[in-house]
Amino acid sequence: MDKVKKLASENGVVIFSKSSCCLSYAVNFLFQELRVSPVVHEIDHDPEGREMEKALINLGCTAPVPAVFIGGKLVGSTNEVMSLHLSGKLNIQLQPYQAALA
Repeated sequence: MDKVKKLASENGVVIFSKSSCCLSYAVNFLFQELRVSPVVHEIDHDPEGREMEKALINLGCTAPVPAVFIGGKLVGSTNEVMSLHLSGKLNIQLQPYQAALA
């Protein structure tokens, strides 16, 4: 759990993902479209991945991946991220991390 919290707090937007997860890809793509470059941590490439997966569930993720953190706080998985996006609240949370338009 400590590793998850540490990684989540080191950057503004962090996605815990698995390289083969299509929902993780979709959430990452959404963030790219919103001009945010999240740090993506592939837990299936981490030797402590199984423990991290359990920690994410214990933190309250409905599914272990994708698990999205903004500003060090757990936002949730795909359902929570998409609900925030559709309500317009996700963009507000991401404003400090968005790249300026060229």
